[in-house]
Amino acid sequence: MNIVLIGFMGSGKTTVGRKLAERLGFEFHDSDDLIEKTSQRTISEIFQRDGETYFRDLETEVLRSLQGSEKQILATGGGVVLRLENVELLKKLGPVILLNASVEAIHQRTKMATHRPLLQVDNPRQEIEKRLADRHSAYTAAADYSIETTHLTPDQVTEAIIKWLKSR
Repeated sequence: MNIVLIGFMGSGKTTVGRKLAERLGFEFHDSDDLIEKTSQRTISEIFQRDGETYFRDLETEVLRSLQGSEKQILATGGGVVLRLENVELLKKLGPVILLNASVEAIHQRTKMATHRPLLQVDNPRQEIEKRLADRHSAYTAAADYSIETTHLTPDQVTEAIIKWLKSR
């Protein structure tokens, strides 16, 4: 079994993913890190030079490469659910868990990040609100389980996920 974490940037996927991997004895992967490793470029460079569509193509390639793996925790990029093929690939990997957070929480968690190309705009909070609204139905449709992370610590989120996994 693998576990897939989806959600908007800043929802806690990477932090919780690492904690889950440690607790369960699984290997942790962040799809953005895998993309950077295989392309030899940062996400910002990919977006700048080749655009979002090319980035999504690389994301799909990474998901294909993980098929057949076991005992993996995968923290995905926030827009992974925008492509139906990606959702199908995620579902084949294992249970898909949505980490939700409020617009304000996401803004607070990401406002100092310079490596988030989609937030390099005049009004990042407004951009978060818009993109979160645009992706909401795709996130909920893809998820097998959803947890609100706004007022929880990463340890509490990790515990809730483990409890849910045991109850399945």
